[in-house]
Amino acid sequence: MPTHGGAVLARVVRAIEATEDVIHVVVGILLTVLGIVLVVDTVRHIAAVLAGPYNLPVVVFAILEQTLLLFIVAELLHTVAIAVEHRGALDPVPFLVVGLVAAIRSVLILTAEAEQSFRWNPEGIQLLILMALILVMALTAVVWRHSTRLDAAQPPTAPPSPTGKGKE
Repeated sequence: MPTHGGAVLARVVRAIEATEDVIHVVVGILLTVLGIVLVVDTVRHIAAVLAGPYNLPVVVFAILEQTLLLFIVAELLHTVAIAVEHRGALDPVPFLVVGLVAAIRSVLILTAEAEQSFRWNPEGIQLLILMALILVMALTAVVWRHSTRLDAAQPPTAPPSPTGKGKE
C-alpha cells in the first residue's frame, strides 16, 4: 500500500515540475515578444527624438530610458532561461541586477525631471529611498557572490576518524 502512495506522489511531483517548465517557457516567449516590441519602439522613439530639434539632454535621456528598459527585459529573459536550464533553480543575483537597473533608471528619470525645480519634499525623499535601495541591493549582491565563492572553495568535510585524530 505505501508503494502506491509513493507512486502517486511521484506522479504529482512530475506533473507540478512539467507545469512549472511550461510556465517558464510561456514567460520566456512573452518576454521575447516584449523585447522585440521594445526594440522596435526604442528605435522609433529614438528616431523621433533625433528628428526633432536637437537638444542633447533630451536625446541622452531618451536613449538611457529606453535602453535601460530593454536591459531590464533582457535580464529577466536571461533569468527565465537559467530557470529552464536548471529545472527551476534560481540565482538571486540576476533579480538583484534587474532591481539595480530599475532603481538606477528611476534615479536618472527623477533627477532629469527635477533638475530645474528640485525640492526635498517628494523628490528628495524618493531619491534618498532609491539611493538606499540601490546601496542595499548592491551590498546584497556582493555578499551573495562572496558567500557562494566561499562555499564553492571549501572542500567537503570528511567524517571524523574513529581514533579522533585527523589525517596524519
